Amino acid sequence: MADHLEASVTLPSDPASVSAARAHVAGALEEWGLPPDAELCDTVRLIVSELATNAVQHTFGQSPTFTVDVVLVRDERVHIGVTDSHPRFPKRLPAAVQQDNGRGLVIIRWLTAECGGRLRIRPTREGGKTVAVELPWPGTATATATVEPTETVVAAARTEP
Repeated sequence: MADHLEASVTLPSDPASVSAARAHVAGALEEWGLPPDAELCDTVRLIVSELATNAVQHTFGQSPTFTVDVVLVRDERVHIGVTDSHPRFPKRLPAAVQQDNGRGLVIIRWLTAECGGRLRIRPTREGGKTVAVELPWPGTATATATVEPTETVVAAARTEP
């Protein structure tokens, strides 16, 4: 396989785009050799769903589009990033049991930590932000795989500009 594979799509900030983002990333992963029934594929689909939903719901119409990038580096790490043009960074909200939403970033943090990955949020040059997740590709060992989930979540939850 190549040292570096990437796929990108820019979609309108519309609820219908969430499923298109999920399908785009799943298609790229399958093209790169990840079976659609692999656990990582399910994890990535859920992460992309949550990130795309956040890009649609929380930009308040100030980001007419969002971009989803997926990159596979040397069959070792897969990077997934969702970029929008809204300058506000996501905030951790208390998720009450009765709440219908507000748990997306918590879910992303847990999934990322569970896989031994990391979450980053960084500003773009254009004034927006990218929420990015890096996960190990199946068959690669990671140093964080043995860390307890609560410790990994703390490390994964740090935002880096």
